[in-house]
Amino acid sequence: MSIQVKALTKLYGDQKAVDSISFNAGPGVLGFLGPNGAGKSTTMKILTGFIPQTSGTASVCGYDVVTQSLEVRRHIGYLPESNPLYPDMYVKESLGFIAGIHQIQEPEKRIANIIEQTGLGPEQHKKIAQLSKGYRQRVGLAQALLHNPDVLILDEPTSGLDPNQLIGIRQLITDLGKTKTIILSTHIMQEVEAVCNQVIIINKGKIVADDTLHNLRAKNNNTTLEQIFIALTVGN
Repeated sequence: MSIQVKALTKLYGDQKAVDSISFNAGPGVLGFLGPNGAGKSTTMKILTGFIPQTSGTASVCGYDVVTQSLEVRRHIGYLPESNPLYPDMYVKESLGFIAGIHQIQEPEKRIANIIEQTGLGPEQHKKIAQLSKGYRQRVGLAQALLHNPDVLILDEPTSGLDPNQLIGIRQLITDLGKTKTIILSTHIMQEVEAVCNQVIIINKGKIVADDTLHNLRAKNNNTTLEQIFIALTVGN
């Protein structure tokens, strides 16, 4: 498995943001769902090495997120919800900067491929500050993909996209999931139904569902994912 999480806990004072969760993820797209404040972003920050856990273990591609943090970062691509970008850089320039950090071989060729893959061609010579929110999301995704990581962690990746852009990015995520392990966090249930093989629902720091989308529906009288989500998280 590309991602292995065992009894992972994160405390902020007396509050348990993540409460002894365990799960595995392999190639494919995993929908990581939960209400605001449920522990999704905290879990993703632990997996990417941004913050340490309080207890438990997590590994990415066999590397421990605490003791082998640099190796984890080499194997992971991360698009956080805030999508931090350099607004004064041109799109192609920013990708060149990221390529330099990762010491990518033949950077020009790789950048050209990623620009085509993420649909940034028409905007590649613009400053990031001039881009719409949707195109900024594409730049963030391009940066996460540039070093061809085995694992992608995407936090609200389609935020700000119009319906046409949405279709393109969903297809890209689906295609990437054929060879990569992707954790996709989103509040858009239709998005999960469109691209995810597996679904985890977290509520108040605990996992309340972990199954394939098909099995989850079968266990809940074939209701919609939205109805299942509400039943598992409202008032619990």
